[in-house]
Amino acid sequence: MHAAGLAAAAGTPRLRKWRTWLAGKIGRARVWRGRGGGWRGQSRSDGGPEIQDLQFLGVHSAGMSSPGRGRIAASKRRVPVSQPAMADPHQFFDDTSSAPNRGYGAQPPPGGLGFHSSSSPEAAFLADPMSNMAMAYGSSLAAHGKELVDKNIDRFIPVTKLKYYFAVDTVYVGKKLGLLVFPYLHQDWEVQYQQDTPVAPRFDINAPDLYIPAMAFITYILVAGLALGTQDRFSPDLLGLQASSALAWLTLEVVAILLSLYLVTVNTDLTTIDLVAFLGYKYVGMIGGVLMGLLFGKIGYYLVLGWCCVSIFVFMIRTLRLKILAQAAAEGVPVRGARNQLRMYLTMAVAAAQPLLMYWLTFHLVR
Repeated sequence: MHAAGLAAAAGTPRLRKWRTWLAGKIGRARVWRGRGGGWRGQSRSDGGPEIQDLQFLGVHSAGMSSPGRGRIAASKRRVPVSQPAMADPHQFFDDTSSAPNRGYGAQPPPGGLGFHSSSSPEAAFLADPMSNMAMAYGSSLAAHGKELVDKNIDRFIPVTKLKYYFAVDTVYVGKKLGLLVFPYLHQDWEVQYQQDTPVAPRFDINAPDLYIPAMAFITYILVAGLALGTQDRFSPDLLGLQASSALAWLTLEVVAILLSLYLVTVNTDLTTIDLVAFLGYKYVGMIGGVLMGLLFGKIGYYLVLGWCCVSIFVFMIRTLRLKILAQAAAEGVPVRGARNQLRMYLTMAVAAAQPLLMYWLTFHLVR
């Protein structure tokens, strides 16, 4: 074959790929030495036998006749150059970087979040002017309602006052529990004031609080459930009845004391929350009595409960007399007057009712 025809046939893509693959398989290259010398073979790089001729049988391409026996060689290994019109068979995805509005920074299609506007009912709802107006009206109405609740919440729940009764710390709780169990050695029972306002309970051991009564009430219910469980008498209904009865007695006490103060016409700074705090201290002694009853039987129950009953009686006398009798002395009421005697009887009655209720609410829990 003529050299020009061979060069033209060797320039086709198909033959170029075939030549590169076969040269790599053989591991050697052949160099054209000229018209007289023809194709000269070179030794293999791996030391194998020298191949003089490279023959292609039955190779057909465009513009090249099919010779019976032709000699074609590659001067060096070449990598085929990709044509623009040819698609790479190893490419999985189309290159869309040159497409309009598809590159980085392109605007997303309308409809929001990749959904078409016609198939998104949420987008259609938000785009409706009436729905936007309804949402704005609902938001303004909710804000107005929140403002009204914030202004009038103190009428129904005295949040500010409740914060005062829960302003305690660990040191105060420890000292207060010791005072409830051993009130005999305490001398100063006056509540401290700062600019006509009582100081927080954590700064004054004599100030009433709601933390100890609330925790003692919950603990009493749990201890009662434990006592009923050890006696195989536990049931959710019976535990609920125990809690309801303790809460009912506490409410009855508060109402009776307020009614008595009104009938005796006592002008005192003793509030309803103060009464709940003072009357709730008895649950501490009730817990101690029931626990000793579970550990040591009825003897331990009566010993500990009796001590706690006497302690709460002394505590209530020394605390309430400053709230009721001291106010009467400040008003100039004679000590031996009839009204003052009624106030003394009222203070004694409130203090004496605490041991009775402590026994009534716990005696059936110990057997």
